[in-house]
Amino acid sequence: MAQAKSLNDLFLETLKDIYYAEKQILRALPKMAKTAQSDELRSAFMKHQEQTEGQIERLEQVFEMLGKSARGKHCPAIVGIVDEGKEIMEDFAGTDALDAGLLSAAQAVEHYEISRYGTLKTWAGQLGLKDAVPLLEATLQEEKETDALLTRLAGATVNKKAA
Repeated sequence: MAQAKSLNDLFLETLKDIYYAEKQILRALPKMAKTAQSDELRSAFMKHQEQTEGQIERLEQVFEMLGKSARGKHCPAIVGIVDEGKEIMEDFAGTDALDAGLLSAAQAVEHYEISRYGTLKTWAGQLGLKDAVPLLEATLQEEKETDALLTRLAGATVNKKAA
């Protein structure tokens, strides 16, 4: 018979998932920045790389609050999203559409992260992990701000150049 699982278990598994995802994103961002043709997009990727380092530190604090070691769990979703970004870099290298593709791949990552951090923040509140809530909220707000920045870049310059 299957062992009973709780919201605590689900919280920890999801925390491991996003920890793995952030580590993958941290590896992908320098490549995306190097490939970007637009200085503004390159700058956005580099800024988000710095934020991601801080986000990983906050996740490590949450693991510590739980008395668990910080370790990730393979996340097929983020692997697929990152692979799509790599494919765009290869297939659209040197074209006017490259930055639009990179930006769309980055927004797919942001939307994934927004959903994960929103869920974790809600669960942390329900589980009484009051010290984890502001850490998760800080990261959630950074992810939303990055998504909004990418949306502005898409509308102002990147998509126009691709068209």
